[in-house]
Amino acid sequence: MNILVLNGSPKAKSDTMRLTHSFLAGFTSQNDYNVTIVDVIKKDIRPCTGCFGCWQRGEGRCVQQDDQNEILAAYADADVIIWSFPLYCYGMPAPLKAVLDRTIPLVQMRMVEVDGKVQHVPLIDFSKKRTVVISGAGFPDWEGNFEGLRLQCQNCFGNPTMIFVPETPLLNIPAAAPVADPLLEKFRLAGQEFASTGTLSAKTIAVLETPMSSKEEYLQGINATSP
Repeated sequence: MNILVLNGSPKAKSDTMRLTHSFLAGFTSQNDYNVTIVDVIKKDIRPCTGCFGCWQRGEGRCVQQDDQNEILAAYADADVIIWSFPLYCYGMPAPLKAVLDRTIPLVQMRMVEVDGKVQHVPLIDFSKKRTVVISGAGFPDWEGNFEGLRLQCQNCFGNPTMIFVPETPLLNIPAAAPVADPLLEKFRLAGQEFASTGTLSAKTIAVLETPMSSKEEYLQGINATSP
């Protein structure tokens, strides 16, 4: 099984990737998998120009000569795709959004209606791919922060497994280890569950998305360290 991780964090020390690494540790604990992690910030990914040259050729490749075609090839070969990124302005960081925009070579211009929704005809079999979205935010609340991202991921990926985690800056604060380490362990166990069932239960997702501390404690700690 091929697992592709698209790390959208621009930071070398990513809060969200700590969660993703724990998830992978659980996922791969029972079997040997081929795991490819792409640090998008290190790649040359230009914005989509909207030229539709990819649709004219129909080869599943972009006409721009940068690193995107390498990612498209890995995407096409992957059985599981994990999008891992911090929440930026209620969505994906710009470099990762550029990757998403430029996945259009994997579909055709032709459109069909499926279950009442119009969509492009795929060039590859997306039905056998499983998608996981792991996103962390610096906000202490889930409500009002992740709804737009949830809708975008639902529209782009069909029916992905989505985990949206508040208070993720705590993951890289040593003093917060008493609350951060238990969450990392829960992500490891969630990875095992996903490997066994191909999904996560609503109960598991609710546990993973539960804030690590109260809003009052979190705000007090964050504000105490702000300039």
